[in-house]
Amino acid sequence: MSINHLLSLISVGLAMIYFVFEPMKIKKINSKEVPLFSLGVFTLYELDKFSLTTLMKGTSATRYSDRYNVKNIDYTDNSKEFRANLKAKNGLYKEDVVYLDKDVFFTRADGLKYFSQKAVYNKKIGTVYSEVDYVANMNRNLVYGDNIEYNNLSQTIKSENVYAIYQIKEK
Repeated sequence: MSINHLLSLISVGLAMIYFVFEPMKIKKINSKEVPLFSLGVFTLYELDKFSLTTLMKGTSATRYSDRYNVKNIDYTDNSKEFRANLKAKNGLYKEDVVYLDKDVFFTRADGLKYFSQKAVYNKKIGTVYSEVDYVANMNRNLVYGDNIEYNNLSQTIKSENVYAIYQIKEK
C-alpha cells in the first residue's frame, strides 16, 4: 500500500467521523444558590450586653450566606422605645431589614396595630413601609390608606389617600 492510499484512507475515515457523528451536546447547568442550612420550627434570639433585642420565630427557614427566607415569620424588635412585632406568611431577613409578604400584621407595645399585604421593616432606622393598601388602628381610632411609612422612633406616620375615623378626647 502506498503512502497516497494510506493518507486517502485516513482522510475518508476522518471525513466519515466528521459527518456521521454529532458533536457532544453539553448542557449548560445554571448553578443554583445552595443554602447553608434549613430549619424546621425555630426560634432565633439576638442579644446585646443588656437585653434581648430581636426575637424571630417561624415554621421553617432557609439560611443563605446573606439572608434568611422564613415561612410564617413572627419577628419582634425590642431594641427601640416601643417593642414592635411583625407577623406574615413569608419573610426575608437581610442586613437588619425584614421584607414581609402576605397577611402582614404589625403591632407596637403602645397599642398601634397595622394590617397590609406587604411591608418592609428597617430595624436600623425603626421604620415600617408599605406600598399597598393598609388598615391601622389605635384604641378606637381607625385609618385606611393607599400606602404608609411609619417611623417607630419619631412616632410619625406618612400616608396617601387617607380615610380616618378619629375619636376626640374630652378634657
